Amino acid sequence: MISVIIPLYNHADSILKTLISLTRQSYQDFEVIIVNDGSTDNPQSIIQAFQAHNPNIKLKYIEQSNQGSNPARNNGFKEASGDFLLFCDADVVLRKDALKDMLEALLRYPEASYSYGSFRLGFKTFKGRAFSEDLLKKEPYIHTTALIRTKDFPGFDNEIKRFQDWDLWLTMLENNKKGIFIDKILMDIGESRHISVWLPSFFYKLFPNNEKVIKYNQAKEIIFKKHHL
Repeated sequence: MISVIIPLYNHADSILKTLISLTRQSYQDFEVIIVNDGSTDNPQSIIQAFQAHNPNIKLKYIEQSNQGSNPARNNGFKEASGDFLLFCDADVVLRKDALKDMLEALLRYPEASYSYGSFRLGFKTFKGRAFSEDLLKKEPYIHTTALIRTKDFPGFDNEIKRFQDWDLWLTMLENNKKGIFIDKILMDIGESRHISVWLPSFFYKLFPNNEKVIKYNQAKEIIFKKHHL
């Protein structure tokens, strides 16, 4: 079984699409664990209505004070029963075969600890790349929403506020845990919250004093220092 863990903070406008995409999966042996991280936009009514209309979906709903997405993910993990974990943000819409494709990859490659693919963010496709230790040590290129073997999951670092996925994959690499790439687009991510975060690569070179670039480089330096890169 797959445990789908969804940290939720003020995404009442998108959580329903995420949940509906789960009901449409070609692979249906999963549970859903939603961790409401102190949202102020009243997602409870949406989740209750969804559960009422989908009683066959195994769903756990947890509330906590606002602590951040990594504590929410870790608290959701404590409630997980599956042999596999999928940390799915509340603005992610999974393609129909996403769970099936990721699970089949892990069953086909038992030496891999997680499987991941490509995704669309608004108008842009982020093409994934084959797993590379050297590349992973240089830049983040694997999204948080990857399928992880529960036995290999080390937990998220509650102190990391940015590049949380990159930090996780580097931590797993230090434990000799590696990923396998699926050459497919597995999900779509809503652009309303994230499209402003993405900047083309040339922007970082041309505008080093831009506030977003400065914060990006500061966060990257934290990851480099932690993992001795």
